[in-house]
Amino acid sequence: MNAQGQIVKVGIADMNIAKAPDKIRTSGLGSCVGVVLYDDRSMTVGMVHVMLPDSSLGRTEVVNIAKFADTGIPAMVEQLKIEGIQPFKLKAKIAGGAQMFQFSSTKDTMRIGPRNVEAVKEYLKKYSIPIIAEDTGGNSGRTIEFDPITKLLNIRTVNQGVRDI
Repeated sequence: MNAQGQIVKVGIADMNIAKAPDKIRTSGLGSCVGVVLYDDRSMTVGMVHVMLPDSSLGRTEVVNIAKFADTGIPAMVEQLKIEGIQPFKLKAKIAGGAQMFQFSSTKDTMRIGPRNVEAVKEYLKKYSIPIIAEDTGGNSGRTIEFDPITKLLNIRTVNQGVRDI
């Protein structure tokens, strides 16, 4: 491994952990929400690519825990505990949750992006994990990359450029 590290990739409805000097990245955040969990002292970070708000929306017997806010966030907290990070020290940065399509219906089921953001915030609150920064909503897709050394979340938003939070 070189001094700059590697990029640990997180797929859609996936989760992973990275340790410095590696960074962690996920793409394809439309209505999905990327949840980054870290603490200020550790050089370890976890990321979950949440696709849906609640596992009751699953249509299969086998549940992909990373796919849902209600199962992905608890699973990532547990993984970070295994890595030696105490949950009460965790902080979060989140991005995504766009409303990618306009619907004439006002049905709540069509508001996947906003519902994902609400569910992520609800589960972070249950764990008393503060959200330090967020870039949510809108109607554009995002790619995010977190650096566990600088604690910056780099966000590339379609047709809107790049920024760090």
